[in-house]
Amino acid sequence: MASSIFLLLLLFFFFLCSPITSLKTEKKTFIFRVDSGLKPSVFSTHYHWYSSEFTEGPRILHLYDTVFHGFSASVTPEDAENLRNHPAVLAVFEDCRRELHTTRSPQFLGLRNQKGLWSNSDYGSDVIIGVLDTGIWPERRSFFDLNLGPVPKRWRGVCQTGVRFDARNCNRKIVGARFFAKGQQAAMFGGINKTVEFLSPRDADGHGSHTASTAAGRQAFRANMAGYASGVAKGVAPKARIAAYKVCWKDSGCLDSDILAAFDAAVSDGVDIISISIGGGDGIPSPYYLDPIAIGSYGAASMGVFVSSSAGNDGPNGMSVTNLAPWITTVGAGTIDRDFPADVVLGDGHRLRGVSLYSGEPLNGQMFPVVYPGKKGMLAASLCMENSLDAKLVRGKIVICDRGSNPRVAKGLVVKKAGGVGMILANAVSNGEGLVGDAHLIPASNVGSSAGDRIKAYASTHPNPIATIDFKGTVIGVKPAPVVASFSGRGPNGLNPEILKPDLIAPGVNILAAWTDAVGPTGIVSDRRKTEFNILSGTSMACPHVSGAAALLKSAYPDWSPAAIRSAMMTTASLVDNSNRSLIDESTGKHSTPYDFGSGHLNLGRAIDPGLVYDITNDDYITFLCSIGYEMKTIQVITRTPVRCPTRKPSPANLNYPSITALFPTSNRGLLSKTLFRTVTNVGQSEAVYRAKVESPRGVTVTVKPSRLVFTSTIKKRSYAVTVTVDTKSLVLGESGAAFGSVTWFDGGRHVVRSSVVVTQTVPL
Repeated sequence: MASSIFLLLLLFFFFLCSPITSLKTEKKTFIFRVDSGLKPSVFSTHYHWYSSEFTEGPRILHLYDTVFHGFSASVTPEDAENLRNHPAVLAVFEDCRRELHTTRSPQFLGLRNQKGLWSNSDYGSDVIIGVLDTGIWPERRSFFDLNLGPVPKRWRGVCQTGVRFDARNCNRKIVGARFFAKGQQAAMFGGINKTVEFLSPRDADGHGSHTASTAAGRQAFRANMAGYASGVAKGVAPKARIAAYKVCWKDSGCLDSDILAAFDAAVSDGVDIISISIGGGDGIPSPYYLDPIAIGSYGAASMGVFVSSSAGNDGPNGMSVTNLAPWITTVGAGTIDRDFPADVVLGDGHRLRGVSLYSGEPLNGQMFPVVYPGKKGMLAASLCMENSLDAKLVRGKIVICDRGSNPRVAKGLVVKKAGGVGMILANAVSNGEGLVGDAHLIPASNVGSSAGDRIKAYASTHPNPIATIDFKGTVIGVKPAPVVASFSGRGPNGLNPEILKPDLIAPGVNILAAWTDAVGPTGIVSDRRKTEFNILSGTSMACPHVSGAAALLKSAYPDWSPAAIRSAMMTTASLVDNSNRSLIDESTGKHSTPYDFGSGHLNLGRAIDPGLVYDITNDDYITFLCSIGYEMKTIQVITRTPVRCPTRKPSPANLNYPSITALFPTSNRGLLSKTLFRTVTNVGQSEAVYRAKVESPRGVTVTVKPSRLVFTSTIKKRSYAVTVTVDTKSLVLGESGAAFGSVTWFDGGRHVVRSSVVVTQTVPL
């Protein structure tokens, strides 16, 4: 049965991964997972073995020997299929393209200068964060090394030189930099476009500089983007060191073979944290053994490296969360208490909320005719696609454009080209009420779906529709905040619903951080503006907040495992906003659920002292892989070494995860019960007593045994059982198809250790 599932998933992945070429005689890049223990002794190196027995040396692009054993090579599909039958080859998969998941936020996380995690960790000065992204713009103030101590002695990396990047661009802050282009060059006819890219670690896109400075940027005064978000820019771990690994390239994305090579190099170089704001763009998760991010991150985590990744930007759709492996910390996005209002004022007096980062000449209250070009089923015009607008219709007017298909800022340029004076960008129903600011090149405001409908109705029914846009600059202290961002990837977990994903949320909306000089703030070719900082939104921006947080925790507690660091953040996460109310879903305005926020919003003021943690070992992860039906050879694709599964198949729900999910088959009716097990480790005061508090979902009974855990100087670990009993006749599942509760351990003092509980039903296979 397991082998047939494996075959189906291989076929599924083939169609999921769109091929770069289609002819069997044309070369493509394939990744080969090899059992390195089978190397004949006659070969002195693995490269010698691979180039002699598997393929010609010049065809080999990358060698993998740290988080993964094998190589990538440019071969024909027929050659790849033949190599699949080699006894030493465990797996073969085609190179796939992935996409990027595209400052006041440290204070919003509970960090303060005088005390707490910043001071206890010396701002992360002894921790190295590896950022897998689009590279780095080293001249930015965020990357200066003033008053930083020597580079940690354990660092083994290099400063790889290339176009406009030499050894002087590395320092005590940027301790290393590499670029990985062999996969891209093999996949692209003519190679990388050198007119828009640098064949070096230098960042031509801006995304990598932004994420790196969010995680670990130095303090930079008078930071702003065209006057917006003025203040002091500072990363979450401002003294942590940065190692930049350029795996994504402007206009061509990120290839699996290059990503895996960067994981291999980063772990070998000696990073402590890996931050990767990259994922699949199709919304369909790959099984772990066919996902190089999952494979690379397992190898990193097994060697003590914490890996955080973005949850994807396909929300608010259910099951849209990406990067699902349980050894990855998966981060969704929330808002912060800062906004950039740009209200739309209609001629009938109505004022509708919008946002914008437009910095040009304002409209100063002047009213202009407003028009919606999407009447009579004109889809391209409604989206303001290139060459879709009738200049006679829009000249001198504010144009309503629907969001979708082409970049938001590019729509404004289409309006400008046709003679329009401004734009109102309206969310589609799928975007809901979620708003993100854009550095528009014409007066423009982004509005929610309901506001967009109201404006369109006014424009179509009023005999003389007019409007203006009121730009209000930067507003601080916005309530409520945080709010779960509309675009943030949502659960349930599409591979293994027993593991709740995302793990937590962090600031990811309108985040100010460093930017490249290679492109303007919008990233489009015609934008010639230069800015030291830029404001971006996405789970790409949320991920480095957690990476920086992990660096601080690693510095404060160097012996903690990656799982313990994640647990500290998850069990102490906040469930209320700055109005002391439950977290809201931006897309609906209603209460959010753990499928939206995981365990809650990152709160570093509490994560520094979690009391108890849920630790997970490599053996635990192997047991989990056995529990989901993977055969031992399949598991070895991920783990590098041979494994043995227990005789009795374990339950995936018993992985010692900080959240708890109980699945019940829909085919069974009546009173059903399931018992799950967890183990906690005391990292607080040696003598402690914790008591359980249970919040049971409606129609569910949750019990914990024992309900009291006693720790001493010699007893650091305690286990407990959670029994979930449901009456399917009275079980009430919400719109998401699940019911939610919690198990919380209290010590009577400052420690509150909370685990989300999810109860849901599944259709049996």
